[in-house]
Amino acid sequence: MTMKSNPKRSYNSNRRKAQSLETQMQILKAAEQLFVERGYRGTSIDAIAQKADVAAETIYSNFGNKRAILSRVVDVAVVGDREPIPLLARSYITEIESETDQHHQIELFAKRVQLIMSRVAPMFEVMRSAAKTEPEIDILLKDYLNGRIQGMNYFYDCLTANGNLRKNMDRQTAAETLWTLTSAEVYNLLIVDRQWSAEEYEHWLAETLSRLLLP
Repeated sequence: MTMKSNPKRSYNSNRRKAQSLETQMQILKAAEQLFVERGYRGTSIDAIAQKADVAAETIYSNFGNKRAILSRVVDVAVVGDREPIPLLARSYITEIESETDQHHQIELFAKRVQLIMSRVAPMFEVMRSAAKTEPEIDILLKDYLNGRIQGMNYFYDCLTANGNLRKNMDRQTAAETLWTLTSAEVYNLLIVDRQWSAEEYEHWLAETLSRLLLP
């Protein structure tokens, strides 16, 4: 007699995987809210577990420790979802590279920065505060800042592929200018402290970068 394969096994495996991913996102959402409300040090694994309505053991088995949770929260905030696609490989970023007009490139770039910073800026404040007393978070923060410089160098290459920049605007100067103006600190000053709208920030960033970078 020929034995038939059991299709339920594959189905159950896929369902368990989906449930696991959903649990992880539930944990990350709870952690993000608590990190913003209480800070990194003020947020415990037990508090995250209670907020996410899971056992603390579930958090340890999925993430290992609190630093890993914060790192994952930041990663998801940067790209906007849990898909394992690097930021620079995302279509809304690569279309900047495909654009041939420098002014339009900057406008697209400003839109993307506003979108990303709306998610990342609150978590940056959490990292910046925690890094003062937590060496492991200081390392995480430095990695994030270095990653941003790499992103700015990528945008420099996108711009210069379509023409020169202003005189004396070399790669390092341009990248550090971009890095500074698109920082979470500047975003928070304008959006939080000065209560600018997203549209006002986006317009200011595009106009400022065009004046500083383009001939």
